Amino acid sequence: MKDKKLNILVTGGNGQLGRCLRDASRGSRNRYVFSDVSDLPDLETVRLDICNPAAVDIVADSEDIDVIINCAGYTNVDKAEDETDFADQLNHVAAANLASTAKRRGAVLIHISTDYIFGGNTATPIPEDADPSPLGVYGATKLAGERSVKASACKHIIIRTAWLYSQYGRNFARTMFNLTANHPQVKVVNDQTGTPTYGPDLARFIVGIIDGGMLNKTGTYNFTDEGVCSWYDFASEICSLAGHNCKVNPCKTSDYPTKAKRPHYSVLDKSLVKATFGVTIPYWTESLKECIELLKNEN
Repeated sequence: MKDKKLNILVTGGNGQLGRCLRDASRGSRNRYVFSDVSDLPDLETVRLDICNPAAVDIVADSEDIDVIINCAGYTNVDKAEDETDFADQLNHVAAANLASTAKRRGAVLIHISTDYIFGGNTATPIPEDADPSPLGVYGATKLAGERSVKASACKHIIIRTAWLYSQYGRNFARTMFNLTANHPQVKVVNDQTGTPTYGPDLARFIVGIIDGGMLNKTGTYNFTDEGVCSWYDFASEICSLAGHNCKVNPCKTSDYPTKAKRPHYSVLDKSLVKATFGVTIPYWTESLKECIELLKNEN
């Protein structure tokens, strides 16, 4: 596919990663079609409900799609515990619909998954072939989505990521940027460990796979930024880079109960993705600097 100009359908095109892909794909020779269930001002969007398999087929055929990037999903971890069916439709059934269309068309499906398929009962970076053990509905439905993609036998690249943030949408970095600007102190858990991932870093990697003619490297891969930290460390760095006069205090998960359980350790091993794609991944604090500057300019 390297020499052919490709038609690429992005689902969830107005979400956080979809917005990052809009930016990352601007210089690409390939044609990107961004879809979502709703519109955003000034963003060209094809209306598409990926829970409707007939609608997926119609859009894929009418746009002559060669690659589908599935950025859509139900990501509210706590609400998923109550909205189980809705989470399953978006994270599992919709993934199966996209995989079915990809299989029929001979297209490649790039499907975004999560560290939350793992239970966090380890203390070393988690490889792709580790046994999954999701702690809640969100992780379980994302795992079911992965399995439906694999079972379809479509050509696929599954990318598991974690702690995604950017200047777009609702995410931890934006929330902490605003909280530390407007409060004298905040409390953040320090006993959950992972790796923040800057949306543009992931988006550039995905565009690089396509533009670099590497869609034949099918399989499941972990991709986050480099490094390890707790949510407390992440919040402290956000506050420091923002220059906010706020004290960030550590607390335990037990001090801040949530409806859904979170993994205590979800650092993903990236050895395979680096070896396979030859990608150099930024350290999380370096990427965070870029994001904070964008948030400062917004304000």
